[in-house]
Amino acid sequence: MPSYLSPGVYVEEVESGSRPIEGVGTSVAAFVGFAQRGPFDEPTLITNWSQFVSTFGDFVDGTYLASSVYGFFANGGGICYVVRVGDGSDTVAGGADGGPAAGSEVQVGPYAVKPRAGVSGEISVEVAAAEGDDPPSDVFRLIVKRDGQVAETYPSVTTKRSKENVATRVNAESTLIEIRESGRGAAPARPEPQSVTLAPAAPPAGSGAALAPEVYVGDADRRTGLGGLEAVDDVTMIAVPDLMSAYERGLLDLEGVVAVQQALIAHCELMGDRVAVLDPPPGLSPQQIRAWRTDRANYDSKHATLYYPWISVADPASGRATLVPPSGHVAGIWARNDDSRGVHKAPANEVVRGAVALQTQLTKGEHDLLNPIGLNCIRSFPGRGIRVWGARTLSSDPAWRYLNVRRLFNYLEESILAGTQWVVFEPNDDALWARIRRTVSAFLVNEWRKGSLFGLTPDEAFYVKCDRETNPPESVDAGQVVCEIGVAPVKPAEFVVFRLSQLTGGTGGVDE
Repeated sequence: MPSYLSPGVYVEEVESGSRPIEGVGTSVAAFVGFAQRGPFDEPTLITNWSQFVSTFGDFVDGTYLASSVYGFFANGGGICYVVRVGDGSDTVAGGADGGPAAGSEVQVGPYAVKPRAGVSGEISVEVAAAEGDDPPSDVFRLIVKRDGQVAETYPSVTTKRSKENVATRVNAESTLIEIRESGRGAAPARPEPQSVTLAPAAPPAGSGAALAPEVYVGDADRRTGLGGLEAVDDVTMIAVPDLMSAYERGLLDLEGVVAVQQALIAHCELMGDRVAVLDPPPGLSPQQIRAWRTDRANYDSKHATLYYPWISVADPASGRATLVPPSGHVAGIWARNDDSRGVHKAPANEVVRGAVALQTQLTKGEHDLLNPIGLNCIRSFPGRGIRVWGARTLSSDPAWRYLNVRRLFNYLEESILAGTQWVVFEPNDDALWARIRRTVSAFLVNEWRKGSLFGLTPDEAFYVKCDRETNPPESVDAGQVVCEIGVAPVKPAEFVVFRLSQLTGGTGGVDE
């Protein structure tokens, strides 16, 4: 307390009776999968697609991490963490002599060069001056050697956009290497004369050893795999799109897929503040996915969701349509929905941006079989596009059936947890309990006004109880403060029913 020793006017700053609680973020995603390059040892924060490309590389045939992250940002996502895992053909620390990892890209001037999949032996690429007197400044000669012997020669290639462009020629004709331009925009300068050696290519997809589910599970101490995400508090949704890539390539069987998905669900339940976005195996018919869900993937969790079927998107790298698992695009839709409407609104009846077709066109009868077992279907509607048409968790408990209810509680719990840290070590008395009630009630009133809670008045929407009843003497002696909170969440109008009846002419008047 301040000392007052002489007459005068004193000004003091005192705390108000309650402190505001700020809502936490709800749209931070995490992705686990395969990438061209990048760190293995920790989750990496990514805020846009360009940052992902510079850190982890571009699209890679046969993998889905890049496509999923691209779909996340395209559908409204803003922040995500990426965890790179090895698929058995990666060399984390480079070659034995510290050189490039197997099959990795090597820079040759403005171009990135790598051996084609399945190519063995020592591959080297040499850039030399074009033959002839006074060749154009953009023309040069490219020589490809295998085990020291000249295997391919391109005597007159150019950096200009033409049929003689070096990337166009090599990618169309070479059986040994692939080449791509690192930058964008105007034609780059001709590379200087040089010779580089490429590491042997990685084994073809599916030819490597089986991939253990532990690769995805990772280690919390080493910050790898799912374990690395335990140290990231703001993640609210997790997807593992390359789980299906490993299955397609023969690195994991269906039992391994189920094991990884169970580990992902266990991680989300352990953390308590995030939801798993699961993908189905590719190519399954509605009858097969129903059997897979009920026989193998019979998960029962309020922290997991499953979306079906796969979606076809335009691959920005090749311009062709390609099938990808839906989890990345769905995570972006969750983020977009949170930003435009709020976490209390079910992330359904939303357009899947970038989707051009579906792997399977579902009928209403097929949907009738899949919705009750927790499969959130993606459907195409004439004139309305491709939309997410389901918002359920994989829980059998009716109280946690809807995804928006689970995510709303995650949001409320984390917000109250973060906003009441000031309570710790305060005097545990009636004054503290009153301050807690005012603080939490003020926060929940704001949420009710946003439409997050059900009820015409705040009293119908929630209650906050923190008094002598919830804090008896034995609880106080144990150093505990117990605050009981009840909320009435809004639930989606999943089934909209209009009842029409036919009135006989002349008898349908309204009595005054």
